[in-house]
Amino acid sequence: MTLADRMLSPLEHDALTELVNIGVSRAASGLRQMVGGEVLLSVPSIEVVSHKAAAALIGEREGSDLVAVRQDFAGAFGGRALLIFPHGASLDLVRAVVGDLLPDAEARSLEHEALAETGNVILNGCLASMANMLERPVTISLPQVLHGDGATLFQPEPGDDDGLVLFLYINFSVRNRRIRGYIAMLMDLPSLAALKLLVGDFINRVMNDDTVGP
Repeated sequence: MTLADRMLSPLEHDALTELVNIGVSRAASGLRQMVGGEVLLSVPSIEVVSHKAAAALIGEREGSDLVAVRQDFAGAFGGRALLIFPHGASLDLVRAVVGDLLPDAEARSLEHEALAETGNVILNGCLASMANMLERPVTISLPQVLHGDGATLFQPEPGDDDGLVLFLYINFSVRNRRIRGYIAMLMDLPSLAALKLLVGDFINRVMNDDTVGP
């Protein structure tokens, strides 16, 4: 049994997984429109780990040369959302968004803007969808493009001392293109406690709707 399983009941874990799945699936439709290809998604994984362990999970899959779009979110629950790509895949994404025929130099000049816009569409869409289903507003920062390894992307905030975080991640790829990446969310344990209450309220609403019926 993982730490996430001990902190969330099986029903809460399943409900949170479904919330993330719905949010990411809706956001992926925006990516599909941008790149003109089918977006394939894995089942969301939810773990409670240290920042170092979260960095290691990404590093084991993709190495150290990563590009990410980061957006922080705050409200009834808060944290950090990341759209992460291996560096090579990020340029493929840029070409899919702005055009395949652009020379490398021109494509690279548009990389920051294209990545920021892509991250904003996906992360904002995912978080907004989750917040809507939880019936709580969230504020979302402007996208920030980062380069580095997993330790850089998942560096603890000042004063966090590399404490435990709720690590939600889902990997995706675009059919017929060499584009793959990960969507990750990091929330500290106080935010997890707040989210746990909201998920409980969500479960109660769904169960009440099911019992009332037409």
